[in-house]
Amino acid sequence: MNPKSEFEKAVYEGEFRTLIDQETLRRRVVEMGRQITKDYGGMQPIIIGVLNGAFLFMADLIRHIELDLEVDFIKISSYGDEKISSGKVMMLKDINAEIQGRHILVVEDIVDTGLSIQFLREKFSRLAPASLRFATLLYKKQNVRVEVQLDYVGFEIPDEFVIGYGLDYKQILRNLPAVFVMD
Repeated sequence: MNPKSEFEKAVYEGEFRTLIDQETLRRRVVEMGRQITKDYGGMQPIIIGVLNGAFLFMADLIRHIELDLEVDFIKISSYGDEKISSGKVMMLKDINAEIQGRHILVVEDIVDTGLSIQFLREKFSRLAPASLRFATLLYKKQNVRVEVQLDYVGFEIPDEFVIGYGLDYKQILRNLPAVFVMD
């Protein structure tokens, strides 16, 4: 790829290194969509994306779920503008959908400490869904502080700070087409 801007030069000439390329991401998202289609056969799930990071992954994922489904979003934060989780989860935007008795799939960009998943599981379980499952694009299994149950995992990754494909650093770099390690 020939860099066209200073931004692209920084990305493709060494400040970042590719962890998961576009084609590998695409193939895994297709596989996950097929598995979710199979697992939710005959159901009409509500797919709840965790903003801001999961929006790109979720958009691609639902294109490969061959079912009628609803979409909603929740926004939580445990990082702020930092590279390391604060350990405290705050809700910034709640969902609008009524989920009692419904099949819920929560879509995350990355599971690091597990605290966000724990927070979301407790919150949504209180609302009595028919089922509650979790999907994440990236999973840093070695960092988990609390036990988490993930139903769909795109990739297990090492303990490195990653950006791109929805993941940010200080709210930028989400628009990179692949997942990069920020050195």
